[in-house]
Amino acid sequence: MKKIGLIVGIVLSSTVFLLSFLISCRVDQTPYFKTAYYQQTKTRLDSLTKTLKNSDDLLEAGFSKVSITPGVGHDQDNPTAGKFIEVPLAGFGARKGKSAKGTHDSIFVKAAAIKVGNQLVVIVGADMLIMPPNIIDEVSLTLQKKGIQRNQVFYSASHTHSSVGAWGPGFIGEQFAGKANLGIQKWLVNQISTAVTKAIADLKPARFGNGYFNAAPYVKNRLIGETGTINGQFNYISIQQKTGFKAVIGSFGAHATTIGADNFEFSADYPGYWQRKMEQGSVDLAIFCGGSVGSQSPVGEGNEFEKSKHIGEALADSLEKHLTQVQLKDRINLSSISLKMDLPAYHIRLTNHLHFTSWLSEKLMPLPQNVYLQVIKMDNLMWFTTPSDFSGEFALQIKDALANKGYHANITSFNGSYVGYIIPGKYFYFDSYEPKTMGWFGPNMGEYTFEMLRHLSDAVNQPQK
Repeated sequence: MKKIGLIVGIVLSSTVFLLSFLISCRVDQTPYFKTAYYQQTKTRLDSLTKTLKNSDDLLEAGFSKVSITPGVGHDQDNPTAGKFIEVPLAGFGARKGKSAKGTHDSIFVKAAAIKVGNQLVVIVGADMLIMPPNIIDEVSLTLQKKGIQRNQVFYSASHTHSSVGAWGPGFIGEQFAGKANLGIQKWLVNQISTAVTKAIADLKPARFGNGYFNAAPYVKNRLIGETGTINGQFNYISIQQKTGFKAVIGSFGAHATTIGADNFEFSADYPGYWQRKMEQGSVDLAIFCGGSVGSQSPVGEGNEFEKSKHIGEALADSLEKHLTQVQLKDRINLSSISLKMDLPAYHIRLTNHLHFTSWLSEKLMPLPQNVYLQVIKMDNLMWFTTPSDFSGEFALQIKDALANKGYHANITSFNGSYVGYIIPGKYFYFDSYEPKTMGWFGPNMGEYTFEMLRHLSDAVNQPQK
């Protein structure tokens, strides 16, 4: 009996030790402004602010549109031609990584290059779930060889849940994007890089305008329901080359989830309907950038593709009316900052109070190494990018604060890295998907990010040097 008791004791002790190594209930409650990650990021921002430049000059702009609609059902993979044996759809774990069966509507990566004086930035929008960190890191290396730096490119994705997968590293990445395929990854790197370089090659004298309109009927708060905040603004940039080519960049916060997990065809969801309707109307190119989608769900008539069509085309019809009133300028003021962030401890959560240790979290899904917050100031517009599903509630606070200073602001998501959902810390222990399943960096991540965005806006709001 003593021997059995000893064995049981060893097993129990080993189990407790193993669980303590893999699972923790400790959450760091240190005020974020007293942490090392905050101080390091703030120091980096202070250094960037000292070298910030404003350009006030004539505008040049260029555009591109590159297909990311893969061919499926081929005998072998051909990344150069974008043809593959199979391609999983990214977005819903319920698909179990199964391959797409075909294409409902084509998907693209599109880019707008904007040059003022000697400053050049590129806004990229793709019909993808996110802009995967491993893909964008490779794109950055490719572009750097051509003299284009990471801090010049401002990414976003439409967040459609029916786009190309096979890019997600780690066990959890594969649950959302299917089994990794290096050929598909190589093809995506090429297509995104090509979109950026083609837009820059297309630079021509141009005119610029921007605005927004109320689209609240097409969005709801999915986190806490009717009592919750919604960001109902549809934001847009209108750019017209003096040779006649017209483009619009649109951004809206409703999740692109009108099409469910039972769909196995590539589709851009409602942003695709918006883009096609605009391109059939007054503009030659429409680029969609997912807005502050955290807690924001789409509202529209019908189901599946009917709902996609209803929302997308209604937004296009409204924008067409507003574009007729936009005053375009050929001379604007431009400045931008890209701030690399240090992050709190990384924990993928099991329950509200239990999470995997940082070591195991890294094994399940590698942590991105290049996490940025970015902002471009173009006249009275501040266009932010974030590495997350960014909170619509936070976005409204930023918009309101900057409106008091005479600025129109837009906050986009999925800027080339991904750190889960960034939402207010008051929801951290709320038993819901966004804070529990997708809240990986503790209760202070939202407020920390919010403060850094505020500092970025202050920096680009400085008098011209």
